[in-house]
Amino acid sequence: MSRSERSRDVHLSKKLTFVLRHKAVELGFDIDSGGFINVDDLLAHPMFSHFTVGDIKRVVTSNDKQRFSLKEHPDSKKLQICANQGHSFQLPDLELVSITDPTQYPTVIHGTYLKNWDSIKLQGLSRMKRTHVHFAQGEPGENGVISGMRRSCDLMIFLNLEKALQGGLSFFLSKNGVILCPGDENGLIHPRYFKQVMQTHPRELLSCT
Repeated sequence: MSRSERSRDVHLSKKLTFVLRHKAVELGFDIDSGGFINVDDLLAHPMFSHFTVGDIKRVVTSNDKQRFSLKEHPDSKKLQICANQGHSFQLPDLELVSITDPTQYPTVIHGTYLKNWDSIKLQGLSRMKRTHVHFAQGEPGENGVISGMRRSCDLMIFLNLEKALQGGLSFFLSKNGVILCPGDENGLIHPRYFKQVMQTHPRELLSCT
C-alpha cells in the first residue's frame, strides 16, 4: 500500500470514529440500539462521498485496534457498521459482556498523561464526555493487548478490580477486549480503587496520596 493510500485509510478511520462514537445522532443517521448504521447511509453523506464500501471494509479489517465491526442486517441484508466502544451517547444494546469474576482479569490498566495526575489523584478517573472509562488488559503490545489506551500515554493507573467490584462499580468487556466502567453516579472511579500508579518515562511508581 502506498503512502497516499495509507493516509486515505487513516483519514477514513478518523471520520468513522468521529461519527460512530460521537456524532451519529447529531448528524441525523438512523442508528440502532446497538450502535449500527447502514454503510449505504454513511456513504450517501457528504463526509464519506469520496469513499466506497471496499474502503470501509478494508479499514475495518486492517484496523490494528479493532475499533469497528461490520455485520449484515438480518432482515434487510444491508451491510452495517458500528464502533466497538468509546461512545459519548448511550446505546442500550451495545454488545458488552458483564465482568463479575476479577480473577479472569488480573491486569487492568488505564492509560493517561502525567499532566492529568494532580487532578486524578484527588477526584479519581472520570469518564468525561464518554459513557465509560476505558481500561486495557495489559500494557500496549503486551499479551495480545491491541486497544484500551494510546501508546503515547506516559502514566498507567493499575486498577484493583476486585475492590472496585466489591465497591459496587460495574465493569464490562467490549468486543475488542477493552474493559469499560461507567463509574459511580458522578461518572468517577475513586482513587481508593487504584492498585498502583506508574510513570512510564522514566519508569517509576508514584504515590497515590
